[in-house]
Amino acid sequence: MILLICLALGAVVGFMAGMLGIGGGLIIVPVLLYFFTHYLELPLALAMPMAIATSLSTIILTALSSSWAHYKLGNLNRFVLAWAAAGIVCGAVFGANIATSIDPQLLKRVFACLVLLIAAQMVFIGRKTSQHKLSRTALGAIGMATGCVSSVLGIGGGAILVPALLWFRVNIRQAIGCASFSGLVIAFFGSASFVLAGWNNVNLPQWAVGYVYLPASLGIVTTSVLTAGFGAKLSHSLNTQLLKKIFAGVLVIVSLRMLLG
Repeated sequence: MILLICLALGAVVGFMAGMLGIGGGLIIVPVLLYFFTHYLELPLALAMPMAIATSLSTIILTALSSSWAHYKLGNLNRFVLAWAAAGIVCGAVFGANIATSIDPQLLKRVFACLVLLIAAQMVFIGRKTSQHKLSRTALGAIGMATGCVSSVLGIGGGAILVPALLWFRVNIRQAIGCASFSGLVIAFFGSASFVLAGWNNVNLPQWAVGYVYLPASLGIVTTSVLTAGFGAKLSHSLNTQLLKKIFAGVLVIVSLRMLLG
C-alpha cells in the first residue's frame, strides 16, 4: 500500500517540481508522516524523522541529474559552490542530528512554522537585491543555514538558497544551478546522517535503512523522474506565478493542520 501511494505521490511531486521549480519535500514529508502514523502505525517519534529522511533520500537522484545538466550549461559558479559547500555539509549533518534528537511534537511544529515562512516568501517577497558584496563569510553562513533548515524539512534547499543568492545579485541561472548542486550535497549528507542515527534502532519497521524507508523512497523516485519533464514543458504555457501562489496556499493549509492536529 505504501509503495503504491508513493508511486502516485512521486508522480505529483515530479510534476510540480518540473512546473514550478519547487522541491517535493514540502509535500512528501506531511504525506509520509500521515501514512507512517496511520498505515504503519508508527509513533510520532519514529514517523517524523523517517518522513524527513525518506524525503531527503529521494532528492539524491534528481539533484544529481539536475546538477549535471547545469554543469554542462555552465551554470555552476565555482566561487559560490566552493565557499558554501563546507557550510552546507555542516548544516546538513547538524540539522539531521537536531531532527533525530528533539521532541517529535516540537519537531512537527518547527517543520510547520518553517513551511509557513517558505510559503510567505513565495507569495510576498520579490526579487530584491542587496548592495553588499557576496563574501566567503556570507557564503559559509548561507550554506550553513540552508543545510540545517533543509535537513530539518527534508528538502533540497532551493527555496532558501536561490533567494539568498539573488539578494547578493548572483545571476539567476547560476543561482538555480548552484542550488541544484547544493541540493545534492544536502540530500547525500543529510540522508547519510539519518541512516547512521537510526542504524541500531530496533523499533524501525522492515525495509528501513536507518530512518530511510526504502519502499517509499523507491516509489517516489520511480515516478517523479518520469513526470518532471511533463511539468517543465507545461510551465511554458501556464501562469506559473499564479500556480505558485496556489501552491503556497496549500502549504499554509498543511502547516496549520500540522500545528493544530
